[in-house]
Amino acid sequence: MDFITRRRAMPSLEAPPSEHGLKKTLSWPHLVALGVGAIVGTGIYTLIGVGAERAGPAVMLAFVIAGIVCVCAALAYAELASMIPVSGSAYTYSYTALGEGAAWMVGWSLILEYTVVCSAVAVGWAGYFSGMMEGIGLGLPAILTSAPSQGGIVNLPAVLIVGAVAALLVAGTRESASINAVLVVVKIAALIAFVVIALPHFNADNLKPFMPYGFSHGVGAQMGVMAAAAIIFFAFYGFDAVATAAEETRNPGRDLTIGIVGSMVACVAIYMAVAVAALGAMPFTDFMKSPEPLSHIIRTVGSDLWATLIAGAAVVALPTVILAFMFGQSRIFFVMARDGLLPRGLAHVSERSGGPVRVTAGTAVLMAIIAGFIPLGDLAALANAGTLVAFASVGLCLMVLRRREPGRPRVFRAPVWWLVGPVAILGCIYLFFSLPAATQINFVVWNVIGVAVYLLYSRRSSLLNG
Repeated sequence: MDFITRRRAMPSLEAPPSEHGLKKTLSWPHLVALGVGAIVGTGIYTLIGVGAERAGPAVMLAFVIAGIVCVCAALAYAELASMIPVSGSAYTYSYTALGEGAAWMVGWSLILEYTVVCSAVAVGWAGYFSGMMEGIGLGLPAILTSAPSQGGIVNLPAVLIVGAVAALLVAGTRESASINAVLVVVKIAALIAFVVIALPHFNADNLKPFMPYGFSHGVGAQMGVMAAAAIIFFAFYGFDAVATAAEETRNPGRDLTIGIVGSMVACVAIYMAVAVAALGAMPFTDFMKSPEPLSHIIRTVGSDLWATLIAGAAVVALPTVILAFMFGQSRIFFVMARDGLLPRGLAHVSERSGGPVRVTAGTAVLMAIIAGFIPLGDLAALANAGTLVAFASVGLCLMVLRRREPGRPRVFRAPVWWLVGPVAILGCIYLFFSLPAATQINFVVWNVIGVAVYLLYSRRSSLLNG
């Protein structure tokens, strides 16, 4: 069983990648934009309604709880990303600190996370797209904008946006990152406009009772603050997509730290402002079922034009989230293939674009299928399960490497690491058990499949296999 604990050597900041190398084309502005583009998206544009349904006005508390856990994970990511500047994010850190067995399970969870996140965001985007089209009198048939379980045939807009983003990524990493930066500005401007319009309609009575469903109802609960936090958690992660760009970053020691920490700080401030404005402007029961809650709120308080503009901004800018996570997904596949744990042909890098085109195209097909046939709430919960495992592993890696290699140079050092690591680990475990029971079961099934794949194929084909 030695194959489970065999570890990759710790790379240095100057260490060149293996024979399958990615081009260094990104700087810290690209990374901050990539992080904000990934974090600010479906979580605040759409899942604020899903969270409010579970916790009422106390969804604001759910944002705080999920945010604290993610800030701790972000600090751990920032330290590890500056120490280990190669693609792979939590998978690579686990391979270095914990061994191949743990790395495989983390990588397998990340595959689930990124695939399902892209699909979930595509569904969220489709809700705003449909709302915008209705606003201009060109509404689409319901059977083409809903999953079969919702009475439709396929969510066609969600399928099409996945294909469009994949085409952009195939064009090249720097090109897609530059376009992403422009779209992030559009997205933030729309959220600022929402706050400016909604805040004057603030009514404290809309926040009463503040916690109608209590704090927690136990493992796998459907209602309460922790049930909402387990879903709202989806709204905060995205900084891990920045870590997957380590190998393509010009100055990883500096730029990764700025990209990860900077994007988290910006997004926490944005989220709290939007949540206060939304919950104060309208009773949560009036917008919690809407597929486009922010536009619904603005439309109700008296501005159809601004509601359409905000929906339009979401339509234009939410694809930045899909882009960031599809980017991360392709890099996870790429690195696992380069390590031999997946077929090595997937590690092919296009000479023209400098990116893994085969992996990008293949994962896009899978994401489009999922987006077309599964509702948003189910997707978000399942995505969170994979992410919680990855974040907990990063907290553990931080603690292990602080003990094992205390003298190793660290461009960024997580403050009070002895607290940051445990909070990330225990917080993720608590949130995992706050997910719906069905999600927990599906996640276990996914990992049973992963163990079978590893034992039957990956452990033998690994580059570390003697």
